[in-house]
Amino acid sequence: MKNKKIAFVFFLGIFILMIAAFVSISYGAKSVAFLDVAKALFGGKSTDYNINVVKARIPRTIFGIIAGASLSISGVLMQSITKNPIADPSILGVNSGASLFIVVGITFFNIQSKMSYIAFAFLGAMFAALLVYRLASFGFGGATPIKLALSGSAISIALSSIISMIVMPNSNVMTTYRFWQIGSIGGTSYEDIKLILPITILAIFVSLCMSNSLNTLSLSEETAIALGLNVNRTKIIAAICGVLLCATTTALAGPISFIGLMVPHFVRMLIGSNHAPLIAISGVYGSSILLFSDVLGRILGRPAELESGIMTALIGAPVFIFLVRKAKVSNL
Repeated sequence: MKNKKIAFVFFLGIFILMIAAFVSISYGAKSVAFLDVAKALFGGKSTDYNINVVKARIPRTIFGIIAGASLSISGVLMQSITKNPIADPSILGVNSGASLFIVVGITFFNIQSKMSYIAFAFLGAMFAALLVYRLASFGFGGATPIKLALSGSAISIALSSIISMIVMPNSNVMTTYRFWQIGSIGGTSYEDIKLILPITILAIFVSLCMSNSLNTLSLSEETAIALGLNVNRTKIIAAICGVLLCATTTALAGPISFIGLMVPHFVRMLIGSNHAPLIAISGVYGSSILLFSDVLGRILGRPAELESGIMTALIGAPVFIFLVRKAKVSNL
């Protein structure tokens, strides 16, 4: 029965993702009828305008699928290794760390290539994650979920202040950073997809291979050690995969918040905490939510658009407040 439920949730997610992708290609500042989209995709007769619009939206949709899956799976990994149900790249300061290092790279090292952005984002994300975990580990009880969230918020504020100090005197950097930091999958190209796809596939593959180790780790560290698991190695590899997934997306699309918080929590409620299906299904639903958020921003912002980072924040902030209240902050 459990396996049937997991299969149902997975294939339902695939169906929803197909709808999300089709809607993403159809709707925007200018909408294209579903029939015209189908004709443009499958070689039927359609106007040149419709064909060009559809072709322009395909890389954006593909990148949205990759980015949504990356952020969701990153959230799964961070929640698993921290045992924190409200862990998320944005809440734990990872996005802010990636942003700071990219700003430093632009300002002081004149980085321009997308690969340089990814490298600096990864280093910054790792730096922030280690700093937050270290800060949360002080005091009684170690790195509890609430202490991690509070430490992440504090580090994010501090890093954001440093970013402001760097970009404010530099108008050119300020212009670049202002549009990037909102978070958007618009403007992405096939070159971005070619760059991010191998990294994403590798990180997801390693994450799936580690699913049994993550299941063991979820019991307790003492039990995991007794069962022969190398806890430190498991945490380090999972952290690298999670940060890599987040950093690559952040480097190319800007910081997109709350996908890594909402989706794993929702999927865990549906199928439980077995990490193999949790990782796979979170990736599918994360892609769908990011695509729908992007489409909603395009529709509400007509004739321009609202960036997907704004829409995910509007949706995710109430979810975060609900989860914090549910976590009984009084036990801090």
